[in-house]
Amino acid sequence: MKIAFFDSGMGGLSVLHHATKILPQEEFIFFADEDNVPYGTKTPEEVLGFVDAAFKFLIAQEVGAIVVACNTATSVAVKAMREKYSLPIIGMEPALKVALDTFPNKKVLVAATAITITGEKIHRLIKNLHAENFAELKALPRLVEFAERLEFNSAAVEKYLRDELAACDWKNFSSLVLGCTHFNYFKDTLKKILPPHMKILDGNAGTVNELIRRTNLKPEHAEKISSVKFFYSGRRVTDAAELLRLKKFLRRLDEMYTL
Repeated sequence: MKIAFFDSGMGGLSVLHHATKILPQEEFIFFADEDNVPYGTKTPEEVLGFVDAAFKFLIAQEVGAIVVACNTATSVAVKAMREKYSLPIIGMEPALKVALDTFPNKKVLVAATAITITGEKIHRLIKNLHAENFAELKALPRLVEFAERLEFNSAAVEKYLRDELAACDWKNFSSLVLGCTHFNYFKDTLKKILPPHMKILDGNAGTVNELIRRTNLKPEHAEKISSVKFFYSGRRVTDAAELLRLKKFLRRLDEMYTL
């Protein structure tokens, strides 16, 4: 099956990266809307327009399913896309339920973009999980900018995270949930900053599991190289420098995979 992974930028590569590990027999398209990244600072109306344009392109590629590997785009646009298109559309959801089930009666910090933090979807999730007293939200928008320029573990990244998280009283928390796929590139720096008891959780495995469930695909743990075509805002990536850039992102994800 040809499966599309869509994101505003390079964050969604972390979801694709996981999918290639367990679905190596499938054919993948990765669409990064590099012309409009970051989505987290845009209006919902702008994001909806960007996502709609990307979907039109991906549908034309005759994909069998689309994974919206972007929490911001999921929050803003997945409902509308499911109403418009009949193929399986899988969105991202922060691993809040996993954190609450694993660590009952402990607080969870959900880090995401500003538009996700203020969106209806995350607040509905918190309400449905009866987690109003256990979930706190934190916007970390600059991590998207750092990731897009391949700045993963610099002094500036560490200072930004230390400053932004300084007010957290970690003894009351069990875990940090990464509510933006771009944030997966910074797990080592986050582990450096967080106390040892804090767990870092993301929604990548859950999203790929939902893809498998919705499409009846069969996981296959084999040493195969998946077929992936990369597109930037609808343009096929063939330039050697850009392909090297993508390899750097994927190499970084290999480093972060078991953290």
